[in-house]
Amino acid sequence: MERIQAIKLFVRVVDLGSFSKAATELGIGQPAATKQVSRMEAQLGARLLHRSTQGVTPTEIGLLYYDKCKLIAHHVQEAESVAALMQTQLQGALRINTSVAFGRRVLAPMVMQFMRMNPQVRIDLNCEDRYVNMIEQGVDVAVRMGPLADSTLGSRHLGLNPWVVVAAPDYLARAGTPLAPPDLQQHTALIYSTVQGDARWHFSAPSGPTQSVLVRGNLRSNNLSTLLEAARQGFGVAALPRYVAHASISNGALVSVLDAWQLPQQEIHAVFPSPRMVPVKVTQFIAWLQGQFGPEWWCGK
Repeated sequence: MERIQAIKLFVRVVDLGSFSKAATELGIGQPAATKQVSRMEAQLGARLLHRSTQGVTPTEIGLLYYDKCKLIAHHVQEAESVAALMQTQLQGALRINTSVAFGRRVLAPMVMQFMRMNPQVRIDLNCEDRYVNMIEQGVDVAVRMGPLADSTLGSRHLGLNPWVVVAAPDYLARAGTPLAPPDLQQHTALIYSTVQGDARWHFSAPSGPTQSVLVRGNLRSNNLSTLLEAARQGFGVAALPRYVAHASISNGALVSVLDAWQLPQQEIHAVFPSPRMVPVKVTQFIAWLQGQFGPEWWCGK
């Protein structure tokens, strides 16, 4: 960067024929400007400027060097203009990361709607259930559930992800309907091995203490779609996010139970690599996302 600044300074000194005028234009002192050009001459091993009381003029070598430096300065100015434009306009590539189930069922439809509204934005939506280092992977925005572990990241709250206990009607006809959390100990559970305490489910009610129930079952999975399908086929009782279970509840394939009790809700955040100098494409995408997570946002999924 210092070399580029020195090149810009040299070009302006030749253009204006004066160290003092170039220094004033660039916001530095004349001694500093003179020193920079002298250092440049020492590095090149050649005199670039004739100095006199009337001003400065380029030497033969200096004139050739000036032509090249002017071209470099022009390209740098063009690059800076492009960077400033990209920083202030809604265009370019936007790399997004989220979990598999949430990405497929929720974020992908939202992203497609955003693309229709902003055709100059190119989206790279990556869905995976492992933690991703945003900086190493070049991710612009990640949508994450639960507490945020890295305080150095920028973040915006989007909404809440509620969970529900569900089972197929034929399973409930065979095994009975649980009426309180302790009843789950007599049921076959389909266990999600990532959140909700794994095999220990925690419930809260409008009044009364939190209840913790150790559940048992023959199927465990870290894949929500697998547990959804197993519940639909009557293999047991599952705790699922509302956005995963909603369609199956609506069409009668699943029935929600224990509606008087509530499983822990997860906070949904949009996360970005740094809270400083955030590109407009990121801030506007996140602001738009915040408008998509109103009350019962999962009903459209």
